Amino acid sequence: MYQIEEPTYFLYLTIIPVIFVLFLLVFWWKKRKQKQFADIGLINKLSPERSTFKSFVKIISLCLGLAFLVISLTNPKMGTKLETVKREGVDIVFALDVSKSMLAEDIAPSRLDKAKQIITRIIEKLGSDRVGIIIYAGNSYPLLPITTDHAAAKMFLQNATPDMVSSQGTAINEAIERAISYFDNEEQTNRFLFIVSDGEDHEENTVSLAKEAKEQGIKTYTIGVGTEKGGPIPIKDNGSVIGYKKDNKGEVVITRMVEKVLMDVANEGNGKYINGNKTQETVDIIGDLLLNAEKSEFETKKFADYKDQFQWFVGLGLLFLLLDVLMLEKKTKWIQNLNLFNQTEKNEK
Repeated sequence: MYQIEEPTYFLYLTIIPVIFVLFLLVFWWKKRKQKQFADIGLINKLSPERSTFKSFVKIISLCLGLAFLVISLTNPKMGTKLETVKREGVDIVFALDVSKSMLAEDIAPSRLDKAKQIITRIIEKLGSDRVGIIIYAGNSYPLLPITTDHAAAKMFLQNATPDMVSSQGTAINEAIERAISYFDNEEQTNRFLFIVSDGEDHEENTVSLAKEAKEQGIKTYTIGVGTEKGGPIPIKDNGSVIGYKKDNKGEVVITRMVEKVLMDVANEGNGKYINGNKTQETVDIIGDLLLNAEKSEFETKKFADYKDQFQWFVGLGLLFLLLDVLMLEKKTKWIQNLNLFNQTEKNEK
């Protein structure tokens, strides 16, 4: 397992293509001036030992040398052993509604983007807690199993779109049902399910499933995004709105947030309904909730004893730079003696 200590130094790699482009420009300028000075035959007689191939080998060696030295500055490290670590925290599962109605922009930038912002900000405030993500529309799908890798959770979250779910709708019941089997630690006493949705177009048995989750020790909280006034569902092409979703009569569909459904689910699930239209307020409420929750101890594995590996890259960098310094821009004698293309005879003729 590798770890990069100072990734900001990777920015210095941008100097390498600049050096290579400058080399090509100078090479082209020299060729142009040589043609103005004399024809190619005369130039070959005046400098028979010059090698274009070696010029390119030298610049490639220089670029590789600099690249390895830059990588060494980032101080890459490698974990040498896997050890078990004990942590304290709670298990949290986010069920994100990715139905088409979540694309409505009655809440800027959109309901779905607002939901992602809220979940991301909550994850950033977590300590040793484990987190998992479920996405749902007409069906539910596991996006990320429960893990302590919060960076991975945020990465997977940003990629969640309505296209990832084949059927449309708002199957909160399926999300709850999947969440019940999602928690994999039976000893964990504090399990939280956060459903982030507009509550529209739900199934009938949603509330009863929330009650079943409560019996399994899962506290279900709901976060509503959207407005009661609602808005149309945009249809986009390359990021630009080209129209709005219409019903069978050709009229623009207006989607509205249904708070009552979300409130009922939270009440039956031993949780609370939170209006998520104000991001910071929502994050603060949930942050305080999780901070005051009783923590359970659990075990997790991680790589330890990370050792510096920069010396290998320094060595490779110096080797390529030394190759660049020692290599002359002249043809190698033994290759020249091979006379593969009978150049001597052609010049004599």
